[in-house]
Amino acid sequence: MELVPVQLASVREAVAAAALEAGRNPAEITLIGVTKRKPVAAIEAAFAAGLHDIGENHADEFLEKAAAFAPDGLRYHFIGRLSSRRARKVTGQTTLIHTLDSLRLARKLSLVAQEEGREVRALVQVNQGDEATKGGVTPNAVAALVRDAVALPGLHIVGLMSIPPFDDQPRDWFRQLRQLRDTVTEDTRVALPELSMGMSHDFAEAIAEGATLVRVGTAIFGTRN
Repeated sequence: MELVPVQLASVREAVAAAALEAGRNPAEITLIGVTKRKPVAAIEAAFAAGLHDIGENHADEFLEKAAAFAPDGLRYHFIGRLSSRRARKVTGQTTLIHTLDSLRLARKLSLVAQEEGREVRALVQVNQGDEATKGGVTPNAVAALVRDAVALPGLHIVGLMSIPPFDDQPRDWFRQLRQLRDTVTEDTRVALPELSMGMSHDFAEAIAEGATLVRVGTAIFGTRN
């Protein structure tokens, strides 16, 4: 874990440089460290080095880690597929759900929010490449889901998320997501300030196209086992 602070500092510098290159304020961008299949010690090392946002993909792994390490100031993001069965436990530990992909799940999140007297914040996940291995709704279905979800009490839709197809020109996909967000906002009159896009290999391009949340794992924590 001794390399985590060094690698984190390098990624932070790269995020700031990408923001400045795009004419943006680096403070507009939240760096989320993705700790999928990494030990709790990795989260502890990153938090000690000043990283306050952590992303997890799998519900059971996430719940174990959140139970083991949840100091004041640490914010967990859920960035994997979320089943209705796990919704209550997961939302109780997260600051933001990145993977809302159905009205059924939206209704479950709303029910949990009402029963527990709190707000659940979520992003609609977009499957830009219509890939069977990835969750999310097609671009054409985003506006309808946003419109239906925002009508549900306790559920606050704050933006869009995507894991686009692997491409040597990722910026095109990020531009399309930003343009989709702008179109959906115009059509629904729902403010969607957050764009969760960009990972270790392409976060600079995502920042250039307006990302406000970048999800970085390997560049901070090394390759997964």
